[in-house]
Amino acid sequence: MTTALPEVGQTAPAVSLPRDGGEIVNLADYAGQPVVLYFYPKDATPGCTKQAIGFTDLAHEFEEAGVAILGVSKDSVAKHEKFIAKNNLSFALLSDEDNDVCERYGVWKEKSMYGKKFMGIERTTFLIGADGKIAQIWPKVKVPGHVEAVLEAAKSL
Repeated sequence: MTTALPEVGQTAPAVSLPRDGGEIVNLADYAGQPVVLYFYPKDATPGCTKQAIGFTDLAHEFEEAGVAILGVSKDSVAKHEKFIAKNNLSFALLSDEDNDVCERYGVWKEKSMYGKKFMGIERTTFLIGADGKIAQIWPKVKVPGHVEAVLEAAKSL
């Protein structure tokens, strides 16, 4: 099943997922604070690693702007913990193993590689304002320059 992306201005769909360490993270816990919610295909792959390290490298600037960062993939909490430890990541990674949140955010898409079609997470970033509404969406993210673009948008909220 493929669902459409939510739209800018809409209230962000609810998120309640386990993070590294096993604690449950709810998007509602960040009410009153902007959040970068980014979806990525898989821990420890080249593009996903570059993106995660990029967010870590600029984490202090996001923090100064009052913006939280949350990454989401279908990887298990245990895989997230290894990925975080190996790359010294400084933000929570949420595990959507049952695909519920990916479906509600419209990032579970048919993809193709080497002529084979399969379902997977399309790298997508959502900037959610302090009011809980989606302020900006970056679909089909290309990693180079992306984190910097998100930071600039976050600073303008």
